[in-house]
Amino acid sequence: MKESSKKDNLDKLDKKIEEFKSKKEENRPQRLKVQNDGWRMVIELVTGMVLGVSLGMALDYIVGSEPIFLIVFSLLGFMAGVKTMIATAKKMNETNN
Repeated sequence: MKESSKKDNLDKLDKKIEEFKSKKEENRPQRLKVQNDGWRMVIELVTGMVLGVSLGMALDYIVGSEPIFLIVFSLLGFMAGVKTMIATAKKMNETNN
């Protein structure tokens, strides 16, 4: 009698574990998509900044002026990165709705 109740308890536990695993796997693709979208937006911002800083430094080196182009192109790169992030967010919003 005790062994059959133990077996029943083990069967119930197996069912609960399988239900938990199936629920976890259902949510996983959505969670990964959100993480990937977040990283995509961060990379877009950083890319804009890196391009702006590198162009500014190159122009400062060529022209011989110290920080003027670096400052201007850093701000332009930041603005371009934010603009790209906003466009990506709008596109993701349209796709999800």
